[in-house]
Amino acid sequence: MSSTDQTEQGPVEKPTLLLALVPVVLTLLVLGLQLFVFDNFTPHIPLAIGLAITAMVGKKLGHKWPNIQDGVFHVINVSLPSVSVLIVVGMIIGVWIASGTVPTLIYYGLVILSPEVFLAAAMILCSLVSVSLGTSWGTVGTVGLALMGIGEGFGIPMYWTAGAVVSGAFFGDKISPLSDTTNLAPAVTGVNIFDHIRNMLPTTIPAMLIALVIYGVAGYTLLESGESSFGRIESITTALQDNFLISPWLLLPALLVIALAIMKQPPIPSLFAGVVVGGLMAMLFQGSGMHEVFSYANSGYSIETGVSEIDSLLNSGGIQSMMWTISLILIALGFGGALERTGCLETIINAILTKVHSFAGVQSSAIGASFATNLVAGDPYLSIALPGRMYAPVYRGMGYSTLNLSRATEEGGTLMSPLIPWNAGGAFVITALGLGIADGEFVNLLYIPLAFACWTAPVIGIFYAITGLFSPKATEEEVQQWRKQNEAIKDMTDQGYEDPTKGMETQPKPAE
Repeated sequence: MSSTDQTEQGPVEKPTLLLALVPVVLTLLVLGLQLFVFDNFTPHIPLAIGLAITAMVGKKLGHKWPNIQDGVFHVINVSLPSVSVLIVVGMIIGVWIASGTVPTLIYYGLVILSPEVFLAAAMILCSLVSVSLGTSWGTVGTVGLALMGIGEGFGIPMYWTAGAVVSGAFFGDKISPLSDTTNLAPAVTGVNIFDHIRNMLPTTIPAMLIALVIYGVAGYTLLESGESSFGRIESITTALQDNFLISPWLLLPALLVIALAIMKQPPIPSLFAGVVVGGLMAMLFQGSGMHEVFSYANSGYSIETGVSEIDSLLNSGGIQSMMWTISLILIALGFGGALERTGCLETIINAILTKVHSFAGVQSSAIGASFATNLVAGDPYLSIALPGRMYAPVYRGMGYSTLNLSRATEEGGTLMSPLIPWNAGGAFVITALGLGIADGEFVNLLYIPLAFACWTAPVIGIFYAITGLFSPKATEEEVQQWRKQNEAIKDMTDQGYEDPTKGMETQPKPAE
């Protein structure tokens, strides 16, 4: 039986598990039809259909369209800062190519880096830049783009380079105090951000080391014969010198953005400053006019060097190149917002919670719930916020620190986001790195299993949950904080857990 709530719009029912699964299952079926039967990687329409199905389910439950619409727009509104980053990153890509910043990065990378250590170096570089910038998307769209060109010059398949870039960029984002998701996870679960970052290190460090070893080994096995590789590198560096002025001064836009990030300036103004300086560099060093710079920022850069590797990489950027990704993100977020407003996601997560009673089960299901929300709703923010809200009372009732939960939501939310092609993170990676999935280059989806640092962290987290390693219990100070803030605590005494607030003067409100 479904229960009924009274809202301003009238009585609405909570969906049963079967009804809650209907929009999820039907959307995945339509998505599968589009991807595997029609062989067309454009998830927009299946997700729009999913939103419509969710709205019909909401109508059956008593929701009126204005209420569902508010849920849709609420989630979209929360994501607008990230959409703004996408727009600025599109401008950066076009302008930094025109200014010679990206070509200079590629040129020096090919000249200085050793091909054998390139993948490992790419991951480390992206992680350092991402920690500094506090944005994985900004890292992917700037340094990541240049690394794709270097990898192409070394003869390394695009999907390997993309895997290394994604591993470094999203792992750096995960532990950066400037990152929005790194701030969201502890905010939702009620823990200190620096405690949260420290508690992520036991999974972060081993995952990065595993990825580093794999990329190091792969670097020695992926290269073509020395003569062939040298010939490709020489043709690319020659083409870059023929078409761009190459100079260390052209690294100034990138250094400026990193410096502003270190000074803890907001990401969007910092990135836009990189656009402005890049535009000035394009006019001063490459002979571009102001109207051309405006065109590069809006429509992207275009060039024909006669070297296919360079042309395919440098013919990109601009705000308009991001519109495919932005439209996908807005539709996916709208779908996620409708699922949340109608109570479908809450019902599914609650059904999971009734089946797990051990800490290992709860921790594993929290990681899984964050990943599933990413998979279905396409929104990395919702994948952190919703499980964080739903699971926190359970952790408190078991006497475990919610630091475990904030780590779980980051592992299933932040790190898995770029590995789902129709998710906001995955769609951006595919577009910014020029993987050409929409054009039928499906082989480049191999970047997903090759982003080792992203998917090994959740596996390590589940291992810790099973063994009890690095799984802190709630401290007395943390329990006192729950009491002070009147946090919800689920009664888990029937499962053999002692009430952590027993004996305290004021008890927190019990979780429903």
